[in-house]
Amino acid sequence: MVDQGYTVFAISWRNPGPEQRNLDMESYRRDGVMRAVEAVTDITGAESVHACGYCLGGTLLAIAAAAAARDGDKRFHSLTFLAAQTDFSEPGEIGLFIDEAQVRFLENQMWQQGYLDSSQMGGAFQMLRSADLVWSRGVQDYLLGERAPVNDLMAWNADGTRMPYAMHSQYLRQLFLENALARDRFRVGGSTISLEEISAPSYVLGTEKDHVAPWHSVWKIHTLTDCDLRFVLTSGGHNGGIVSPPGHPHRHYRGLTRNGGKRHADPDAWLASAEVTEGSWWTDWARWLDQHSGEPVAARKPGNARKGYPALEDAPGRYVLKH
Repeated sequence: MVDQGYTVFAISWRNPGPEQRNLDMESYRRDGVMRAVEAVTDITGAESVHACGYCLGGTLLAIAAAAAARDGDKRFHSLTFLAAQTDFSEPGEIGLFIDEAQVRFLENQMWQQGYLDSSQMGGAFQMLRSADLVWSRGVQDYLLGERAPVNDLMAWNADGTRMPYAMHSQYLRQLFLENALARDRFRVGGSTISLEEISAPSYVLGTEKDHVAPWHSVWKIHTLTDCDLRFVLTSGGHNGGIVSPPGHPHRHYRGLTRNGGKRHADPDAWLASAEVTEGSWWTDWARWLDQHSGEPVAARKPGNARKGYPALEDAPGRYVLKH
């Protein structure tokens, strides 16, 4: 996006400790998403932003955008959701690990330490792709003694994050078990929100081999919103399908745009009508953002902050290096 001429701000997850046990979904929306929007608009002087959320970050963005629409906040100019679920009625195989008994078990563990450890979460996702992530590695690393060289994607996957007790409990109960967001029962600031209130044009990406957020589930945002929406399905999985720059071999995508609330019957009907395009979805996203952007402005200088947002230190920042 920087290469395409956009001013880019990124938010990293912080690894919570026991002292953050009571941070909930509202804390992440208010002090994460919306405080960042406030900082970005202050620094740039822009009235609105293109917002992008990935996986759970996309779910949080949907919640924030629906609450903003309810409250008349126009600062979301467009929304991009990458492998992000908003309807959890069919979450895929991860649903095998999430029922009332399992949630109570996790809540007991989280209560003792204040958070869910990344290794606990990662173990469940590894079992979803046990042939790739468990048994093949056991044969290669242990039996054959041939440890695969670490690449950038493997290093990224290994850098997990914890989740605080209150937030993760609410995430599992209200989103997975109750599907409250899709049913207009999720409360923000004392009253419910509805994704149907979102009017900002949205770009929604699913990946063909996603074991975390199956694309059929991601597609269901079609049934919850009436905004202009472009849904794109790309080759690859939850991580590799996203990190797919132009020039990457064996990549393709398909996409269709829905204008004015026109709805497809179901994801399979959508799939049958969407033609395959060779190459990276990144170029499609860049074109879509250009269509929803104003005239270019002079390049902003890093660190040229307004209203008291000085650079604290060089990247990647101090808390990124904490365990």
